[in-house]
Amino acid sequence: MKNDKITEEVIDSSNIEKMVFASLFAAMTAVGAYIKLPVGPVPITLQVLFVFLAGSILGKKWGSLSMVVYILLGVAGIPVFAGGASGIGVLFGPTGGYIIGFVIAAFVIGMLTERKKSTGLTFNVLYMLIGLVIIYMLGATQLMVEAQFEPFETIMAGIAPFVIGDILSILIAAYITTRYEI
Repeated sequence: MKNDKITEEVIDSSNIEKMVFASLFAAMTAVGAYIKLPVGPVPITLQVLFVFLAGSILGKKWGSLSMVVYILLGVAGIPVFAGGASGIGVLFGPTGGYIIGFVIAAFVIGMLTERKKSTGLTFNVLYMLIGLVIIYMLGATQLMVEAQFEPFETIMAGIAPFVIGDILSILIAAYITTRYEI
């Protein structure tokens, strides 16, 4: 009986810690949206860095949940999307696919990280590259539909300007992830 109570306390404190970290990553993603470099219909922000960190550090459940919290804050009217935008309309606009991609990317990165218990820099980079492809695929698809771009225009406006910065974000996040574990 005593061991069951101790186990419950450990589980509860672990969940509380993960909830706090999920909230923190949602907040950091919101802050990352304000660090913006406009390059066209989709601005360069630091949000993707925090998506990578959330998935790799928190795992599939809590990492993706942190991105869901981020989206819900924006839908509720809190200006957390790129450039201080908010509202459900953003999810249906040209950048909405990227935002939805954050949830799926964090989930997939977390799932891959959880499968391989000891992830080194190489595996972290690989998992985050997979997450980035997910974000790009969903984001570019919605951008193409909403902006009525041709595929080449979509790649030039919605992917090409971000590749170098996102690769740097992957390297930074992968390095941080190898140094930190909760």
